Amino acid sequence: MSADTPFSPEDPAAQPASLFPDYRSTVLRSPSQPLIRIPQTLTETSGLSDGWDRLMGGAFADLTTQHEGVALGQRIVVTGRVLDENHRPVPRTVIEIWQANSAGRYAHVRDQWDAPLDPNFSGAGRVVTDDDGAYRYLTVRPGAYPWGNHHNAWRPAHIHLSLLGPAFATRLVTQMYFPDDPLIEIDPIANAVPLPYRQRMVSRFDIGTTVPNWALGYNFDIILRGREATPTED
Repeated sequence: MSADTPFSPEDPAAQPASLFPDYRSTVLRSPSQPLIRIPQTLTETSGLSDGWDRLMGGAFADLTTQHEGVALGQRIVVTGRVLDENHRPVPRTVIEIWQANSAGRYAHVRDQWDAPLDPNFSGAGRVVTDDDGAYRYLTVRPGAYPWGNHHNAWRPAHIHLSLLGPAFATRLVTQMYFPDDPLIEIDPIANAVPLPYRQRMVSRFDIGTTVPNWALGYNFDIILRGREATPTED
């Protein structure tokens, strides 16, 4: 950062608290003692500036055609940019994607609720931002699912996104929600982030990204630092 570029400090109110009693598992896992900051070394915060494909494999930007058949559900195209606190692009950043299928079930052995699995949808993908910090992937809109936090608890439709940055130690994780979902306002995980910051995790329907007669389009920009940062998970 140049000397004439103003530094935009983090706004701690925008990030979820480690203890949020309505989100029951935080009661058990939240630290009971003050945190001790351990400074990261250069080897922990620096790494590949390019060549993630050699380390992790190629991008999987189309989650709907990874198997013999086509995934079931409403196709959606998600686009956006990864930006720093001064809205400058963050290029060549790996974004991992994972989500439930269109019925709200994960392809995971621990997900055993009564919703169908889709043999043509694994729910995992990966993209890398271009020189302008932009990304694009194709998937299906995930369904809501019950999660047992409280009576009649349902998670709103969401997509998990993990940004690796220059090294694994700099990994950030967030969730992308959809703008027309009534479950957001009663979801303890989403509500761990107070308003108006919660809206930073809600995507925007974009008719320009929508592909005629084929897929709806959504836009979701991710800001990594500063007072406009996208809320992330601890």
